[in-house]
Formats: sequence, C-alpha cells, structure tokens
Amino acid sequence: MPKIIVLPHEELCPEGAVLEANEGDSVLDVALKNGIGIEHACEKSCACTTCHVIIREGFDSLEESDELEDDMLDKAWGLEPESRLGCQALVAQEDLVVEIPKYTLNLASEDH
Repeated sequence: MPKIIVLPHEELCPEGAVLEANEGDSVLDVALKNGIGIEHACEKSCACTTCHVIIREGFDSLEESDELEDDMLDKAWGLEPESRLGCQALVAQEDLVVEIPKYTLNLASEDH
C-alpha cells in the first residue's frame, strides 16, 4: 500500500505526517481524510489552485497532468516543475513525498 509523506507545514500539518493511501486516491482526498485541511475552494473540480501541492518524491509515478490542470497550475502561487493539483494527482504504486506550499491563491476567499 503506497504512502503519502506530507512534509511539515506550519499551519496545516506542523509535525508532518505519513498517510496510508490506496492506488487511485487523490492526494487531496487522502490528506482531508487524515485531518490535513488543504483548501479546495472548487470542491475538487479542477477549477482553482487552492489544493496546489508540490510532489518532492514520486512525481514520475503519477499520470501526466491534462491541459485543464496545466492551465489552472499556471495560476498557482509558487509554481514548480513538480507542482500538481491535489485533487487531480492520483496515487499510483510508489510512495509520494508532498509539500504543501506556504501560500495559496484563493480568489473566492476574502482573507487571502
């Protein structure tokens, strides 16, 4: 069973975490199921960038992003070559090491 290793994030996951995942689960769903409150303003419909994550290890095991996800990622704060939307990045057979960016762009939220 693959694992998602979440690197420490000051607010959402200060200690970091090792999460059990099933193949086909999204990174976002696994995080939410384990109490890591990654924002997801568009309710996982690939219409925003609030669930932007950076895959530090295991990136090549993921299916390639599609054009819609790439278009959304272009708007993400702190975009890196290994950036994905957590709602679209589906766990494969390899473990993943995931970093949650310090900031997110939530155009629907008044406090960002």
